[in-house]
Amino acid sequence: MTDRTHTLTGSLGVGSIVFMVVAAAAPLTVIAGTVPLGIAIGNGAAFPATFALCSVVLLLFAVGFCAMTKHVPDAGAFYSYVERGLGRAPGWGAAFLALATYTAVQLAVYGYIGAILDGLVQNYGGPALPWWLYSVAALVVTAVLGYRRIELSSRVLGVLLVSEVAIVLVFDAVVATTGSTPSAALFVPAQIGSGSVGVAIMFAIASFIGFEATAVFRDEAVDPERTIPRATYLALVLIGAFYTLSAWAVVSAWGDTEAVAQAGADPGNMLLTTITDTLGTVGGDIAQVLLVTSLFAAILSFHNVLARYIFALGGTGALPTACGRSHAVHGSPHIASFTQSGTALVFVAVFALAGMDPVTQVFAWMAGTATLGVLALMALTCLAVLVFFRRTRIDHRPWQTVVAPGLGLAGLLVCLWLTISNFSTLIGGSAGLATAIGSVLVVFFVAGAVWSARPVPTVAPVSPGRH
Repeated sequence: MTDRTHTLTGSLGVGSIVFMVVAAAAPLTVIAGTVPLGIAIGNGAAFPATFALCSVVLLLFAVGFCAMTKHVPDAGAFYSYVERGLGRAPGWGAAFLALATYTAVQLAVYGYIGAILDGLVQNYGGPALPWWLYSVAALVVTAVLGYRRIELSSRVLGVLLVSEVAIVLVFDAVVATTGSTPSAALFVPAQIGSGSVGVAIMFAIASFIGFEATAVFRDEAVDPERTIPRATYLALVLIGAFYTLSAWAVVSAWGDTEAVAQAGADPGNMLLTTITDTLGTVGGDIAQVLLVTSLFAAILSFHNVLARYIFALGGTGALPTACGRSHAVHGSPHIASFTQSGTALVFVAVFALAGMDPVTQVFAWMAGTATLGVLALMALTCLAVLVFFRRTRIDHRPWQTVVAPGLGLAGLLVCLWLTISNFSTLIGGSAGLATAIGSVLVVFFVAGAVWSARPVPTVAPVSPGRH
């Protein structure tokens, strides 16, 4: 017998899970890609403050999310919370929406890493090759790591994450301690609300995608009722602080006015140019290589998240029960992992055959899809938390069960409305394309809700995991 059914094992602590979800956020990629765009077409030099504001909204979301964790024994994350709070149909709708959302974000990064690697190889005198060859190479490595025990992926992500964060923190420290004039724009309310603040919030909130996946690793965590909440809060605080500080350093390195001009003129190379000017050519070269490893870390992290979603759905009967089997030796969701790798390979092949640009089309369209999907999932989860605690009366703490989730839901709905209103800007496409992408997400949610009405096949009982 080569596998078990519906059991994952592992010994992940708070630090390991934080590495997983922070790596999914791809911190260096956000500073390199999102920050210049937020400065250029958002609220200018005050864009760093937008990260802090979004952190507050997401921390409010996390309060209810973590309070409900002890009452949700499944490792299905969003859909498990929605099902327990709102019922089976919305829960399965959320599950299918999550599959579409996390598939989209991984495909976005596959496109981006293919383009970045091609540019890096050519920059050092190598041949010009199709972007998708690099994407497939990254996919193969990810598939191998996803097949193995989760601790291996955690160690790989830990090394990659520390490296990418270190180069940016060195840059931040040099900017803060040298002759650059510190920017004060992030402390000025008038500047924070200037420009297109809605676009700024949209870009900022998209940068946090991945932090919410802590609950997916529940079965592989040590003492999950403590580990998951702690990892969620710590990941949010670290991501928010890193983004705010590093975006401030980028603005300060140029000065408020010049930073906006540079971001508008060359957003794609702004960070590498800034690091090269600050740390020298060697620093710029290192940052360019670490940008690639940042993208790979994001791919690996989202692969693990998506594989565990597929595994959890196999365990409930929403997907074929084979998807809910774990490897006898590695304790990994190996069939779900192979399923995810195969799906990604098919999509990369379709994009390549269609001649799509890996950045302006694959990355932009898929990243926009993921942003919209995650915001909808978080809003549904917040609503589920409110309904669950009101119905069960199992927890009487008003802050954890009513106030914080209610404020979080209000904030998330504002962010969702801003994202929908500016969606064509986010994807760099037309209103028609924006409508089509939004419709795909709706179709997935409805399909999941309809699918929940079918008789669920009997599945093997869950064996207790090793915690």
